[in-house]
Amino acid sequence: MRSQGDDLVNELVYRNETTLRAIALGLSIIIWLLLLFGTVGVLLIYLLLFMLFSIAAHSALIAHLRGNAIPINSKQMPDLYQRLYACARKLDMTVPEAYLVNGNGVLNAFATRFLGRSFVVLMSDVVDSMEDRPGALDFYIGHELGHLRRHHLAWAKVLAPALFLPLIGAAYSRAREYTCDRHGLAVCENPEDAQYGLVALAAGKQRWRAVNLANYSESAAVTPGFWMSLHELAGDYPWLNKRHAWLRALAEQRKPKLGARNPFAYLVSLILPRVPGLGIGGGVVVIAYIAILAAIAIPAYQDYLGRAAVSVAISDSAPYREAVTRYGTSHHQWPASMGELGLAPFAGDRNVSSISLGANGMLTIGFVNKPLHDHVLQLTPYVRNQTIHWSCAGDVPAKLLPPFCHSQQ
Repeated sequence: MRSQGDDLVNELVYRNETTLRAIALGLSIIIWLLLLFGTVGVLLIYLLLFMLFSIAAHSALIAHLRGNAIPINSKQMPDLYQRLYACARKLDMTVPEAYLVNGNGVLNAFATRFLGRSFVVLMSDVVDSMEDRPGALDFYIGHELGHLRRHHLAWAKVLAPALFLPLIGAAYSRAREYTCDRHGLAVCENPEDAQYGLVALAAGKQRWRAVNLANYSESAAVTPGFWMSLHELAGDYPWLNKRHAWLRALAEQRKPKLGARNPFAYLVSLILPRVPGLGIGGGVVVIAYIAILAAIAIPAYQDYLGRAAVSVAISDSAPYREAVTRYGTSHHQWPASMGELGLAPFAGDRNVSSISLGANGMLTIGFVNKPLHDHVLQLTPYVRNQTIHWSCAGDVPAKLLPPFCHSQQ
């Protein structure tokens, strides 16, 4: 006899996931191309470095699983393996490598991939909490198999730029969760197993038994306010009561009754920064950190550019200073023009626009770029102890002056 879950095997993909993925793919391709051409191919180097770092970091997780977790196979945890095997068969999948780890109080499971291999990890707390309703474990297993079956992990790399976009990135992430909930429901012999499995995430590993499933699903029909709508629109996961309402509606072959989101929340969400997995607060915090770093880094970088330009100016002026020094030493007066020095006028370079000779042998240097494009540096010769020295003046900020200027004082 076929279970109700078997009848759902052809309804495993949430209605909007494919459409949202197509939109996200189009946007991601555009962003990738803009980044590629905008960085003149340098992006490829960063992507390669990021890939190597990601592999190294991910290898630590796999090493931890293989070294510290308990494998789930026919010889180790055979009861869990039988459930994993049965769920994979229902979804027409190869049984992935699986492990049981100490959840330290966390009710969850996750799927991952590493160098072409698929993994499913069950937290011990979720296994223990479902001891008197083991069928609910199938929901967790099916949910994670759904991520693997739909290649969500691989697509996440391709769609990475779009996942940072407001509305579309979060909507696609939520659609993935709805799809995987359907996979979890499809592998459960009893639809209530899936509902209890999901509600345990809200009620905890003991009190889930006392939850009124119908009442919990009905709570999703209440129209959410602005803030609740806003946080869901920016979040990667739907509210649990909405996920539960979908599970219950699918089991009863009807549409769920869900409260409509606040329209104004869509407009606000559209302009808020988004970081996948962090929601509104995380996005704002990240932007704030970037703003703080920019407030520190940009002035520091401008100072660096200024000091570099002044150093180039001192170097460019060296032949003129030497000529003025020779002229002053031999003629006991300062030259009146560049012609008297036997030097051609300065032609300019990327940093220094001009070097001109003024009264009393003073050299005035102009700059090309910010932050000094409207400033001048004046180098004035003077005699001390029968030796010609140079002093620095002008309106260049003192913090940008090189050691040459300080040593000549």
